[in-house]
Amino acid sequence: MADVEKRDTVIIGAGPGGYVAAIRAAELGQSVTVIEKSDTLGGVCLNVGCVPSKALINAGHRFQEAADAAVFGITTQQPSIDFSKTQDWKQHSVVDRMTSGVKMLLKKHKVDVLQGEAVLDSNSRLRVVSTGPKQFMSADDGLTIEFKNLIIATGSRPVEIPGFKFEGRVIDSTGGLNLPEIPKEFVVIGGGYVGTELAGAYANLGSHVTILEGTDSILPNFDKDMVAVVLKEMKKKGIDVVTGAMAKKSAQDANGVTVTYEVDGKAQDIKADYCMVTVGRRPNTDDIGLEMTDVKTTDRGLIEVDEQGRTSVSNIWAIGDIVPGPALAHKAFFEAKTAAGAIAGNKTANDWVGVPAVCFADPELATVGLTQQDAKDKGIEVSTAKFPFAGNARAVSLDQPDGFVRLVYTKDEKNVLGAQVVGPGASDLIAELSLAVNGGMNVEDIALTIHPHPTLSEPIQEAADIAIGFPTHI
Repeated sequence: MADVEKRDTVIIGAGPGGYVAAIRAAELGQSVTVIEKSDTLGGVCLNVGCVPSKALINAGHRFQEAADAAVFGITTQQPSIDFSKTQDWKQHSVVDRMTSGVKMLLKKHKVDVLQGEAVLDSNSRLRVVSTGPKQFMSADDGLTIEFKNLIIATGSRPVEIPGFKFEGRVIDSTGGLNLPEIPKEFVVIGGGYVGTELAGAYANLGSHVTILEGTDSILPNFDKDMVAVVLKEMKKKGIDVVTGAMAKKSAQDANGVTVTYEVDGKAQDIKADYCMVTVGRRPNTDDIGLEMTDVKTTDRGLIEVDEQGRTSVSNIWAIGDIVPGPALAHKAFFEAKTAAGAIAGNKTANDWVGVPAVCFADPELATVGLTQQDAKDKGIEVSTAKFPFAGNARAVSLDQPDGFVRLVYTKDEKNVLGAQVVGPGASDLIAELSLAVNGGMNVEDIALTIHPHPTLSEPIQEAADIAIGFPTHI
């Protein structure tokens, strides 16, 4: 019989949602226990997702800059790359440094971390089976915890499709981030955020990349005129994008993998060193014992929650990829603070107007709030104002003039409802626009805010000038 321990606030998962919830809960005076089955903290995002992928993307950019700076009058010899050193830098200087930081923060806040797999027994109890050193186990069958409050933050995992089992040269995004060498030929199935980002990274590192996308366009969550800017750059890099392509099967040998796909009913084969499948993710809610509780889920396995993240069980909360909404780390950060505050009795709520989304393609894309089509679907009359980076001195001096900033605002009062950016620095510029959308700002508020010159931020003000009828540099 396992020992039973009483705990205050228990959190399952130490990813972006879980570790932030733990820190906030501790700051609010709660005694916190985090259960994480992996031997590292930080979850998918920090270990095998958004952080290491940006490291590889940066390495690719550096390689390209070293290879060709002729436009600036700089002549260089053809650079070489030791990819093992690149991977070593990515892991030890980036990932390990950040995960160590999370470990330090949890220790600082006196959070008890248990390495184990948690399975719920009821609305107030769970069992932990060790997945590491059994320092917290005094019984062979694990530890049973009775909790006052529980936050579930178990994240998500890649979807595996028929004919493409993740093994050998058929890999998921984790495998794509940890390849032992730069592939000469690289096939990516799925042209969403992850597929597009890693396709661009490996193209910059020297791979010939083919993207197979089942719909009529890559990056379907972004406006088509934004995606067109990325496709233009992909063409320059020699990336082949095949749309309407349905992946059927794969066959491996010692030298590579052959991918069979169909376009308009016609089967075609393509040979590659590796095939990476990035067609989506599914929530990790199927093996945590939810069936032993009264927690309600959707038909997609997502947990139903209210505006504070509370489930249908009053003392259980859920956050991150396992609840409805975009599966983004920064959304999980916000939800984590809301749930921890709610447990403390604070009047918190996930009451954002828009969550910014970014794709680190070449160039970057970012969006927040409503697009013009979203507004039309909602029956809201809007206008738009768009300023091109080609009219921005900073972008031109960086030799990155492609792209634009667009504001979406109400036709009558000119309140900002949404914004889109494609171009240099889009991932950073969207923060100001997110503030405008969530703060209910008017385009005139932006137009009357002095932006420094020459910077990439100026197109935001320029677009606002257009919106109020007084364009300057266009």
